[in-house]
Amino acid sequence: MFWVGTATIVVLFFAFLKDRHGVLNDFVGVAVLGSLLYYLYNEPDFKSFHSYLFSHLPLLAAAFIGACVRLINEDFYENFSSIFQIAIVGAFIWIFARVANSKRQDEALRVAAERKAELEALVNERTAELTLQKNELEQAVTELKSTQAQLIQAEKMASLGELTAGIAHEIQNPLNFVNNFSEVSMELIDEMGQELERGDIEEAMAIASDVKQNLEKIGFHGKRADGIVKGMLQHSRASTGQKELADINVLADEYFRLSYHGLRAKDKSFNATLVTNFTPGLPQVNIIQQDVGRVILNLFNNAFYAVQQRQKQSGTDYKPTVEVSTALLSGFIQIRIKDNGTGIPDEIKEKIMQPFFTTKPTGEGTGLGLSLSYDIIVKAHNGTIDIDSKENDYTQFTIKLPLTN
Repeated sequence: MFWVGTATIVVLFFAFLKDRHGVLNDFVGVAVLGSLLYYLYNEPDFKSFHSYLFSHLPLLAAAFIGACVRLINEDFYENFSSIFQIAIVGAFIWIFARVANSKRQDEALRVAAERKAELEALVNERTAELTLQKNELEQAVTELKSTQAQLIQAEKMASLGELTAGIAHEIQNPLNFVNNFSEVSMELIDEMGQELERGDIEEAMAIASDVKQNLEKIGFHGKRADGIVKGMLQHSRASTGQKELADINVLADEYFRLSYHGLRAKDKSFNATLVTNFTPGLPQVNIIQQDVGRVILNLFNNAFYAVQQRQKQSGTDYKPTVEVSTALLSGFIQIRIKDNGTGIPDEIKEKIMQPFFTTKPTGEGTGLGLSLSYDIIVKAHNGTIDIDSKENDYTQFTIKLPLTN
């Protein structure tokens, strides 16, 4: 319809152009052209043709100006009619040029539309692939979390096995005291009964005092055995994340000896010097006891392992020594564990806290101990854990736990 209308305008224009009978025809042509353009401009169906419609405005303007000049001074119009005709022809050239250019633009738009459709199809295809990859990654993350939980449990059970050997040795001491004092107390009670039969009240009272002392010792060592068992249970069960006040000196001393006896249970020939330097009167700190205890036990196990390995390399002249000390700093409690073992080479110090990195031979370490220790101290307790080591000389781990946590 648009192109038919355009052709009609051209035909009518040249028809009126040949008619020289009056200026009325000029104004009729301008009115018809203007009305047609106005109608098409307001029709929604022709909205995409607005650029074509605007290309007719120079023709409309030239025809209107020519009609006005002819109406005012026809002689002037006749003398310069060639100028007005050139303007009309130029307007038509502009229309045809605009149409030709629009066709090229339409072709470019068509190509662009096809390319856009191709790109949209490609984007949809890529989006589907990314969605599939996202789902696969989410599933992989879920599996990794499950595997991580299993590895953490395996690490915990491995340290529990070492702890159990130490507990078997450590708990034997208080049990021996309980058994011995129980037997002695029974003998004393028999003697006390004999003295009472003889009427020797004073001797009976002395024996009763001895029995009381024995019972106090039995109670002390019974509580000691109970504490060891509770410590083992705390270490073995899953962490509840519940923080409670704890005495760091007691915690460190208990795991220090348990770790040592755990290694000796596997290697009877191993002996080491244990050095403790606990600052008395340390305030209790709010921690998750089983988690911090697991960290301390892991560091003790590493220390004893290091001195054991160096002893195998150095012979009888070497004296294995492991030290533990505590101190109260400004707002922190410090735990320092030092050994004179194999040390840590400089090139792997930065990797030592990474998950699954281990310096132990295959089958002797999971590479999770120090990584978990770092997470427990730094992330769970807002503390710090630092390493200072020299190869074939010493290794020192320093833990700082904030008092307000």
